[in-house]
Amino acid sequence: MSTLASTPAANASDQGTALLRLDSVSKSYGALKVTDQISFSVHAGETLGILGPNGAGKTTLFNLITGDVGVDQGRIVYQGKDITALAPHARCRLGIGRSYQVPQPFGNLTVFENLVTAACFGAEEAEEQAWDTAAQVLIQTGLKSFANQRAGSLTLLNRKRLELARALATRPQILLLDEIAGGLTEHEAQALVDELKRIKAQGTTMIWIEHVVHALLAVADRLFVINFGQALAEGEPQAVMNNPDVQRVYMGLEV
Repeated sequence: MSTLASTPAANASDQGTALLRLDSVSKSYGALKVTDQISFSVHAGETLGILGPNGAGKTTLFNLITGDVGVDQGRIVYQGKDITALAPHARCRLGIGRSYQVPQPFGNLTVFENLVTAACFGAEEAEEQAWDTAAQVLIQTGLKSFANQRAGSLTLLNRKRLELARALATRPQILLLDEIAGGLTEHEAQALVDELKRIKAQGTTMIWIEHVVHALLAVADRLFVINFGQALAEGEPQAVMNNPDVQRVYMGLEV
């Protein structure tokens, strides 16, 4: 397997079918290039796992996709349309949902109210429709018994679930998950993996950044590894994990 990302020819062949495509996307902060010529595609129904050491530029990559930060070079194409210049709320309403590494609920609102807010403003649903969406997502994510509990009083596992639920309430076609298994026990991580498998089975496309490798491998169809903002490896999960460069850079193994 090549230690580089897909070749330009492979990316070109994806142009008509990819749900999301990044073309040579770069972002710098002063002299520090955080994302350097990153290109990849994600297809409908696929789960792409993203790996890399701390500081590799993974979360910045999500910020570029969602529009939280602007692209310096390159472009982002979603459903065949260039969205590089679109505002974050416009991207959300097109179907790009996102969870954050550190859960950010409205702590003084209940779990249900958090989901209604996400459906109203993220998916532009009328209030009555947003109630139905919130009720469905509560069941989907195992939060029904916590519907009337203030979000700020939840355990870490349930704050993680709520972060996932708020993203789902925006009715995403593609779901970006940023280290959602981080800080969980083995049992809690397995419960989360089971939920993500159910979401995947419903046809939701996902890009998942994760350091809990065994959780990621249980769901991902393909892995994309970055280091110092550059593509290091891409492909079938086990082949990527066996790649000597990945083992050296990510797992600290001398091969």
